[in-house]
Amino acid sequence: MHSRLWLAAVLAVLFLPGCNNTLNPFCGSARPVPLIGSLSPSTVNFTQVEQGSVLTVKGSQFVSSSQVMINGRALSTSVVSNQVLKVTLSTGIISEPGTVKVNVLTPSGNTGDLGCSSGGKSTELALTVN
Repeated sequence: MHSRLWLAAVLAVLFLPGCNNTLNPFCGSARPVPLIGSLSPSTVNFTQVEQGSVLTVKGSQFVSSSQVMINGRALSTSVVSNQVLKVTLSTGIISEPGTVKVNVLTPSGNTGDLGCSSGGKSTELALTVN
């Protein structure tokens, strides 16, 4: 009797939506939610944007499909490591001086039907363009 209750409890934990991926053995391929820590530089002159300045985004849990987003627009991103992303700024992305919202998006994987969380958006950081 106790073994049935134990088995039922284990199965409930493994297959409940939003389960902790570390507890669910079927979530091994789930993509983590990216965490953003800093921007380098955090302030740029608009003339640097016009010249194609490179923005480095530092954080953690980046994967090969992670993308830098500026004001909600996903950009072509170079994934240097699971902690560093780079993107080239241009006037096609930033059209004038001001504050720009930067975050990271990792698209979800194909594990949603197993009750695994996968991918997501980081919090936003502000890039100041003078």
